[in-house]
Amino acid sequence: MNSRLARAAINGLLIGLALICLAPLLWMLSVSFMPPGGAQVFPPPFLPSHPTIANYVRLFAYAGMGRYLLNSFVVAGSVTLISLCFNAMAGYAFAKLRFAGRERIFQMLLGALVIPSQVTMIPLFMILKYMGLINTYPGVMAPMLAGVFGIFLVRQYARTIPDELLEAARIDGAGELRIFAQIVLPLLKPVLVTLAIFTFLASWNDFMWPLIVLTGQGHYTLPVALAALSREHAQDSELMMAGSVVTILPVLLLFLALQRYYIQGLLAGSVKG
Repeated sequence: MNSRLARAAINGLLIGLALICLAPLLWMLSVSFMPPGGAQVFPPPFLPSHPTIANYVRLFAYAGMGRYLLNSFVVAGSVTLISLCFNAMAGYAFAKLRFAGRERIFQMLLGALVIPSQVTMIPLFMILKYMGLINTYPGVMAPMLAGVFGIFLVRQYARTIPDELLEAARIDGAGELRIFAQIVLPLLKPVLVTLAIFTFLASWNDFMWPLIVLTGQGHYTLPVALAALSREHAQDSELMMAGSVVTILPVLLLFLALQRYYIQGLLAGSVKG
C-alpha cells in the first residue's frame, strides 16, 4: 500500500513538472492560432476563442518564411552530413590508427574545448572575410564542420571496437578505407545518430554566428529571420508565436522520430565507454 502511494506521488509530481515545462510551449502554440490582438487582453486566454491560421498564411505568403525555412534546412543538413564525415574519420583515426604525435594532438584538441566560441568569432570572421565567404552558406557552416566534441565522442566509442576485428580485415587484404566504410561505420551507427541529432539541433538553433556572417536578408536562417521579423512586428505577438512554432516544430519532430536511436547511442557510450 505504501509503495503504491509512493509511486502515485512520484508519478503525480513528474506529471506536474512536465505540465509546468510544457505550459509555455502549449501557450505559444495556442497563441499562434489567435487572431491579431487576441493575446493582448488581460488575463491572457489559454485557448483561442476563434482559431485561425491567418498568422501562418502571413508568415509564408508575405514574410518569406518558406525561404528562411529552406535556408535553415540547407545549412543544418549540410553541416550535419559533412561534420559526421569529418568527425567519424578523425575520431576513428585518434582511436585506432597509430601516427606520430597522436596523443599530443588529441590533448591539444581537448584543450580547445575550454575556449569560449565567442572568443574566436572575430578572428574567424576576419579569415572568412579575406576568403570572400561573408554572406555565404559556406561561411556560416565553416565553424561547425569539424567539432572537438564530435571527434571526442566518436573516439571514445570507436575505442570499444576490437582490434582483432580490424587486424583480421587487414590480413584479408582490406585497405584502410574499405575497413572504415564496411566495418567501422556500421559499428559506429548508434553514436553517429546521436551526434547527428546534436549537430543538427545546434546548427538549426544557432543565432549569433549566422547573424554576424549573413548580411543579405535572402540568406537568413530561421532564428535570424525571426529576430528581424520581431523588430518589424514587435506588437504582433500572435505572428511571432506562429514564427516560433515554425522554428521549433522541425527539430521537435526530428528528435521524436530519432529519440530511440539517440537514447541507444547515449546508453551504449555510457556502458561501453
